[in-house]
Amino acid sequence: YQGLAGRSTDEVLQLCAAHGQQMKLQRSSLVTQLHGAIKRLKQDLKSLHSFALELSKDFQRQNKTCLYQVLVAVQGIQLQNEAMQMFQMKAFDLEQSLQEVTERYEKEKQKRKALHNSLIELRGNIRVHCRIRPLLPFDDAAGHLLSQDRQRNVSEKAAYAADDETVLVKCSRPGHASVNKTFQFDRVYNDLESQDAVFADVAPLLTSLLDGYNVCIMAYGQTGSGKTYTMLGPQLEENLAFSIEEESELGIIPRATQEVFRLISEKPPGSYWVEVSVVEVYNNEIFDLLAKDSYGKVFGIKRDVVTTREGKSDVPLLTHETVENASEFLHLVNKGLQLRVTHPTLVHAHSSRSHLVVTLTITTVVFGDNFGTLWEDEQTSQRLSKEASCTFPQKMRDNKSTSSSGASSPVQLEATEKMKQVKTRLQLVDLAGSECVGMSGVTGAALRETSFINRSLSALADVLGAIAEQRAHVPYRNSKLTHLLQDSVGGDAKLLVMLCISPGQKYLTESMQSLGFGTRARQVQRGQVKKKNFPVPSKGK
Repeated sequence: YQGLAGRSTDEVLQLCAAHGQQMKLQRSSLVTQLHGAIKRLKQDLKSLHSFALELSKDFQRQNKTCLYQVLVAVQGIQLQNEAMQMFQMKAFDLEQSLQEVTERYEKEKQKRKALHNSLIELRGNIRVHCRIRPLLPFDDAAGHLLSQDRQRNVSEKAAYAADDETVLVKCSRPGHASVNKTFQFDRVYNDLESQDAVFADVAPLLTSLLDGYNVCIMAYGQTGSGKTYTMLGPQLEENLAFSIEEESELGIIPRATQEVFRLISEKPPGSYWVEVSVVEVYNNEIFDLLAKDSYGKVFGIKRDVVTTREGKSDVPLLTHETVENASEFLHLVNKGLQLRVTHPTLVHAHSSRSHLVVTLTITTVVFGDNFGTLWEDEQTSQRLSKEASCTFPQKMRDNKSTSSSGASSPVQLEATEKMKQVKTRLQLVDLAGSECVGMSGVTGAALRETSFINRSLSALADVLGAIAEQRAHVPYRNSKLTHLLQDSVGGDAKLLVMLCISPGQKYLTESMQSLGFGTRARQVQRGQVKKKNFPVPSKGK
């Protein structure tokens, strides 16, 4: 407005009109731009609407597709579930069938075993069980004595338990193809089976003692194969005492004693009388390990073995100690074990150098009024207990008696006309191990011991061979060991040989020798074992 000052009215009006026209043009331009913007916005909205519709349609199509796929998947899962249920039903049926077959197999196996045992009883065959010990640290101790080829296989296992009746041995020599050999026995224990499993198969024999049968259990095998562990269990190195802390590790001898006294405890008091003797066969000489000097100290005394008029083997003046429980028995055996000869070798640090024979003699006392039976009622039991206590000397009742096998027992000296006795014996034998001198590395006196050990074991094999071939003469007297065990080996006892072998390739030759011995022993037929029959009741009474 300052520029309008001094101008005429017409000029002002023209200027205002021009300004108005200019403003109108500007507004028209703005309206046109706004209209174009609105038009473009409408087009964008239309495109966006079309895109939204297309997107919605696409979403619906994809939704239908997904629903269809989900439906198909659900149907597939249902079919899979049905198939799984069918499979589970079939698997359950198969498990039941397998269980039934397994049960039938076990029953048939037990029947076969019972029939096999009956056949063994009738034929008088020797039962042979084989135990394979685990690999031990000392298996590598003698490696420096071996050839280079054998040193490479020093830790390799050659003997396995294929099943509970079969031993598989892998025989391999440098430059030759490996050959597998199998050996069949009545029972085979692998290197993981415990002392409990071993004794479980031995225990049934012990009931035969109270039924009137003699029983003999002997461990055979090379040195260091686990015979003493199997028969006695782990022992302390210094005093050779039984390690009672681990009862699960106890061997056959302490377990058998506990079982015998358990069986006796179920019988009426006074019906049984138990004695024990412990001898060792060392360098083909028999030593009484329970003999005492004038001061009562136990020391080994040399004895001799003879054949009686009845053709039975006997050791005159042999010490028999009366025992009333397993603890007393183990105490006496421990005393004897302290005198047993041992010597360290390259194979075993505590190698037994003698054959140990522990004999448990059970005298069954049967009275005339009850012949053929063991007391059936409590009154009879009490009456016979009193009668037995009057008959038994006080020295024997105090469990301090010692008698000679060649002389009559205290009961026999005091026996009345109404009392009869039946004696049965349980012989538990821990044989010394066969040795290869090159393997054990023994010299001097130990070499002489090895010679006697191997000769006595060869004599035992010769005796079994003679019995198997039914020769007229059986060379029992070729060795003090076979002479001492004549009654047991010759058929007067149920005999079980516990074959112990080492699994290592290093001991393959020795293991094969032991397995061969067990195979030959199993084939021996001695005739039916004789039973010590109890007197028959008198019909007149």
